[in-house]
Amino acid sequence: MQASATGEPAYWTYTEIQRNFASDEPGLVVGAPLSHTYELYYVFPLSHEQAMLDLVQNTLFVVGALLCLVLGVISYLVTRQVVSPVRAAAGSAERLAEGELNERMQVRGTDDLSRLAVSFNEMAGSLQEKIQELEELSKSQRQFVSDVSHELRTPLTTIRMAGDLLYEQRDDLDAAMNRSVELLQGQLERFEELLGDLLEISRHDAGAAALAVEPVDIRDCVLKAVGDSEQIAEKRGIKVVLRLPAEPCTADMDARRITRILRNLVVNAIEHSEDRDVVVTAACDRDAVAVAVRDHGVGLKEGEEHLCFDRFWRADPARARTTGGTGLGLSIAKEDAQLHGGWLQAWGEPGAGSQFRLSLPRSAGQELRGSPLPLVPPERSMGRGRIARPAPEEAPAGEPAPAEEQGRTTTAGEVG
Repeated sequence: MQASATGEPAYWTYTEIQRNFASDEPGLVVGAPLSHTYELYYVFPLSHEQAMLDLVQNTLFVVGALLCLVLGVISYLVTRQVVSPVRAAAGSAERLAEGELNERMQVRGTDDLSRLAVSFNEMAGSLQEKIQELEELSKSQRQFVSDVSHELRTPLTTIRMAGDLLYEQRDDLDAAMNRSVELLQGQLERFEELLGDLLEISRHDAGAAALAVEPVDIRDCVLKAVGDSEQIAEKRGIKVVLRLPAEPCTADMDARRITRILRNLVVNAIEHSEDRDVVVTAACDRDAVAVAVRDHGVGLKEGEEHLCFDRFWRADPARARTTGGTGLGLSIAKEDAQLHGGWLQAWGEPGAGSQFRLSLPRSAGQELRGSPLPLVPPERSMGRGRIARPAPEEAPAGEPAPAEEQGRTTTAGEVG
């Protein structure tokens, strides 16, 4: 040993000891010089101590692993005990929100979560009762409207016959009676319109509205609707400009209902056009046909492009009406469009006017994915004003088909 040769009293070190070509085992060697000639060395094998250390290390590892596993199981059980009722409550709330009014939570124990379950069940029960009451009330109201509308048909028919007779003989009456007969005739027409709207909305509520589908050129419906609105436009001094494609735009539709939708849109545009021109544009592509009615009047405020289809909704209740609308026209038009599997959408800006777009699939039962006309007028889509986005389910709208413009109010007829 070098250390012993240096004259130090003793020296020790750990080493590996090999016995009879066996595997090495740890050991401790201690050496000390006895004289200048002799040195003494002691070799102490440490295999027993090493085995003890290995046993302690393995024991600590196993115990640590078991302890982590036990802690994990305990944490899982505690978390499940706390989180599971919360998740169950969330699931019950989601199902209740989806319309499952019979959904209730299980009440277990008397802790805070159980009190939450009791409160939730009481709320769900109260909500179910209120919704059932509202459904019964709504059903009664719909039935009442339907019954009253049908019952009024008979007396209205009699009054209408008498009114028509007086109206035909109005020239033989004095001026005051003549004026009274004209007012009577106008109010009878308005009453008939209101009654017709009530009957139609009751059919939609009852799910009894049916379509008489046949291939129809959308241009014919546009011309018919504009022709029916011609007197109102002339009275207001407004010109209805038609932009119709030169080629037929045929689609499977109920011509009566589509004409009623377009007539309602045109009359509504005339009413709110502020004495400016109303533009009616039609276009089609391979899958859809569309008609857009544009006015440059008061426009719509933000959010009103959806509210305008609600029943009896008016943008400005203080605004005087000249056409005597019932407040149901746009609502019925929306129902008719959806009955065809189509869209009826609105866009508007305050002071920049509004545009209503009707989009229909060309084949009955076909899913509508896009429209050949943009909802936002091209001159406004590039401006700084607010843009009403299309419905979320709508595919990007294409460009309108080539159209020819007719700068006059046109009655029903062929488009050259």
